[in-house]
Amino acid sequence: MTDLLWYQYALIGLIFAWSGFVRTSLGFGGAVLALPFLLLVVNEPLVFLPIIAIQLLIFSSWIAWSGHRQLQKEGVGSGTPESNIDWSYLFKALKIMIIPKLIGVVGLLTLPAQVMTSIIFGIVIIYAIGYVLNKPFKSKNKYVDYVLLALGGYVSGTSLIGAPLIVAVFATHVAKEQLRDTMFVLWFILVVIKMVSFLIAGVDLQLIHQLWLLPCAFIGHLAGEKAHRYMLNADTGLFFRVLGAVLILVSVVGLINPPG
Repeated sequence: MTDLLWYQYALIGLIFAWSGFVRTSLGFGGAVLALPFLLLVVNEPLVFLPIIAIQLLIFSSWIAWSGHRQLQKEGVGSGTPESNIDWSYLFKALKIMIIPKLIGVVGLLTLPAQVMTSIIFGIVIIYAIGYVLNKPFKSKNKYVDYVLLALGGYVSGTSLIGAPLIVAVFATHVAKEQLRDTMFVLWFILVVIKMVSFLIAGVDLQLIHQLWLLPCAFIGHLAGEKAHRYMLNADTGLFFRVLGAVLILVSVVGLINPPG
């Protein structure tokens, strides 16, 4: 990422701020909503994926820890979850996702990228429309959720665009107060696996660019924290409508300009 014009650097900084805002406010979507725009500036996915992955590790661990400390300070009140993370469902989902995740990382049985992207975002749009209409889809067959989680795990192994599909399932099983932090713990685990694959493959982690892109993401993070608190204090219907709208936006952007 050298020899760029000044406005290209400015655009990249703004996109990373947007990525930080989306990631922190909703707990997902930072990569999928940033990558298509970043690739319009520099069409080199492996330049940006390590940067996004490292930022996700930093902010996911920070947010999950901050949520834990906040609960400790406030104490557990009536109606307040005993933890800001739904460990039970997290571990249940990981058991389903881990093998497909590893298959995706290794690159075995890889379907054409365009086919995989279309399948994922098509399913996500179906879920998201239900949220926008305040009639979220709830599978009456646990094996349907298993298939969707496995598919999301596989795609997160081949790239970083599996989040919308995984969130669509988690949102029906995890309380809204716990959803964001639960997802961040999951992202941390999945991204660590992805980072190992980057290291093994000898991918440049672009650490020098974190010196200026991490502050950009931090600005977005601060704005995202305020937006997240607002959504939590709003009624549940509003929360899921916003969630659904963002899922649709993620899917449309991904279908029009799929991340590399």
